Amino acid sequence: MLFPSILFKNEDDIKRQPVEEFAFFSDLNLNQIIDSITAGKEEYNLNPFFYTALRDVETVYYRHEVMRDMENETLMGQIKVFAERMASVRRNLGLVEKLDFNYHKKGWFLEATRVYCDAMTDLAHNLSQVNLKSSGLLAFREYVTGYFKSHGFQSLLAEGKGVKDGLSDLQYCVIVQSGKFSVQRYDGEADYSAKVENIFEKFRQGAVKDYRVDLHKRSGMNHIEAKILDFVSRLYPEQFAVLDLFCADHNQFMDPAISTFDREIQFYVAYLEFVSNIKRKGLTFCYPQVSTTNRELYNYAGFDLALAHSLAYTEMPVVCNDFFLREPERIIVVSGPNQGGKTTFARTFGQLHYLASLGCPVPGRKAQLFLYDRIFTHFEREENIHNLRGKLQDDLVRIHDILTRATSNSILIVNEMFVSTTLKDAVFLNKAIMARVIELDLLCVSVTFIDELTSLSKKTVSMVSTVVPENPAERTFKIVRKPADGMAYALSIAKKYRLTYEQIKERIKL
Repeated sequence: MLFPSILFKNEDDIKRQPVEEFAFFSDLNLNQIIDSITAGKEEYNLNPFFYTALRDVETVYYRHEVMRDMENETLMGQIKVFAERMASVRRNLGLVEKLDFNYHKKGWFLEATRVYCDAMTDLAHNLSQVNLKSSGLLAFREYVTGYFKSHGFQSLLAEGKGVKDGLSDLQYCVIVQSGKFSVQRYDGEADYSAKVENIFEKFRQGAVKDYRVDLHKRSGMNHIEAKILDFVSRLYPEQFAVLDLFCADHNQFMDPAISTFDREIQFYVAYLEFVSNIKRKGLTFCYPQVSTTNRELYNYAGFDLALAHSLAYTEMPVVCNDFFLREPERIIVVSGPNQGGKTTFARTFGQLHYLASLGCPVPGRKAQLFLYDRIFTHFEREENIHNLRGKLQDDLVRIHDILTRATSNSILIVNEMFVSTTLKDAVFLNKAIMARVIELDLLCVSVTFIDELTSLSKKTVSMVSTVVPENPAERTFKIVRKPADGMAYALSIAKKYRLTYEQIKERIKL
């Protein structure tokens, strides 16, 4: 039987794994999230898995099932032990490529096969003892059981043990003389080390200083040791001929499906390890419902994952927010004072949808999200002197390119467009762009100071970042669904001209 992947049900997804992050990653801080998830697991090259957004609901739920099984601490521990052994196999095989002496190389090759066989034996046993529910891991368990019982694996197991036992039984003596040495079969010669110890035992008086040196363990072999091994192989040609034959017959002993699983399962291990640190702050994750057709969305108690990770080991709280869209709503327009959490909310919306497209649990208590075709973001950029465009022109070129490529299945996240122009022009341009967004029927989050955008259509919803009523200068970082209050731009202008309450008080003191 075949087992293609623990991550993908669709072969097309396996083939299309990208090797670079998407353009919107930096805007949504997804690059920080993925770098943190994959840190310490560079040998598995997990980034392409986190760059591959899924396009079908079935595969998303396939991963949900596996992720739920992997939350079992017993199974997680067993998979980690298996991964450690497989890493040891790879290290041993790496040594084979680097070492110089023939039988030294073959000795490490034999050791690699022995570790591999032990890993597979324990994995087959452990998987049979765990109550699995996911179709992916159930299919893999069936594959492992069949592979373990196969003639090929049993031959590897039995022959490897036989070669190891045969070599372990070899005994020889090294005769050292002035400037030379010789090697001969062991023929019952006395072990003088025990006699020497007995002679000096009578001089022992209580605890004494230990002058023994702990020699550094190394995998290499010097030329003297290599020559001794060469002489031993001549003394026992039959046993070494069996080693030669074993290495030749099992040159490619690792099963490709097992190797693929060993890498792919780390996607689940890495993500669950990452979120476990965040859960310690009392934050919750859930498995979202996803759809390629239903644009009614919600997320309760969601949060910015990158921000939560940065605060995981601090006392600072992470503020959670809710949102929902009901037919015919498509666009969330977020307004409110500066530094009130608007951009963080917009990033959260994008992160939630991207993580959902990976088949991962998402921040929040409960969620229903859309399985998009592409995510587009328009965040503020510094002027690029090389393209000879001003800031306003650059904004227009970028948003035109986005709206040209976007489809009704895309998601657009806009963060304060056209801040470099006048309010009148910004209102005009934003309304024209939002009209196109409405026409395309895009799901969209727009962070803006322009309150007029909140009531353009039945498709738009107003959400506002709130402040403490008793102290408007203090932010709550809560984004609530309510009509825009018309104060956001006024506060921005007041701050620009140093006319806020605090600024005026400061000027009076001077």
